[in-house]
Amino acid sequence: MKIINTIADIQHYVAAVKATGKRVAFVPTMGNLHKGHLSLVKQAKLLADVVIVSIYVNPLQFGADEDFDAYPRTMEQDCEQLIAYNTDVLYAAASDEIYPEGSEKHTHVSVDILDCMHCSNTRPAFFRGVATVVAKLFNIVRPDVAVFGEKDYQQLTIVKKMVSDMCIPVEVIGAPTVREKSGLAMSSRNNYLTDTERQHIAPAVYRTLLQAREAIVAGERDYQAVRARAFASLSEAGIKPDYFNVSHPLTLQPAEPDEKDLVILAAGYLGKARLIDNLYFSI
Repeated sequence: MKIINTIADIQHYVAAVKATGKRVAFVPTMGNLHKGHLSLVKQAKLLADVVIVSIYVNPLQFGADEDFDAYPRTMEQDCEQLIAYNTDVLYAAASDEIYPEGSEKHTHVSVDILDCMHCSNTRPAFFRGVATVVAKLFNIVRPDVAVFGEKDYQQLTIVKKMVSDMCIPVEVIGAPTVREKSGLAMSSRNNYLTDTERQHIAPAVYRTLLQAREAIVAGERDYQAVRARAFASLSEAGIKPDYFNVSHPLTLQPAEPDEKDLVILAAGYLGKARLIDNLYFSI
């Protein structure tokens, strides 16, 4: 696996690869890789001849009281995992190149129509940070296709709209959520959970999503009642609910009773961890 640190070098590499007619796939990450990230690499390998993974802990994705300094940085372990998956290139971006004048002085990218609900209510700067760094990474790497996890459904939807609206020539593909045996969606922040929280409490998020889907498929159309029951279930399990919303899968707005395609988006707090998950389905 080749490790590249500079914009000039990654652009030279990609240009040389594309000159031979090869297709390039890109998986942007913040490191601390787990099986969920590696499933994106696996998917990328099916879509292109060359796979590039980036690792960059983006300061714009963290609020003032969030865990930027504490966010786990495990570069050596990450490299070992990427090598095991036959990754072609690790782009380990340098902060002074991503934000040469500092992140707050950098041009920001916002997708306001989708960044006004769900996670945005409690993390108001998060998706602006995501859109900004992803737009920059796309312009640096210039891949043909990029793979993102469906676990971060709102993020995936925002990235897709940004690419469409700004005519960025990258195909954005969503890869299915990877779960632990308990049903808990894999996340780097699961490392903040104790063994008891991880095994016996956190899986309640997915169970509650499944229960809500079952009720809707059975005919329930009072989505406020679905939400209220979900809040009660999560609270009873020991999770502090943030939101639990039955939504339109493209606009992310509240779903109408007659809509056939739905996504339920959920988030809650458990100890030091913020858990997010979703379930897309048709009725």
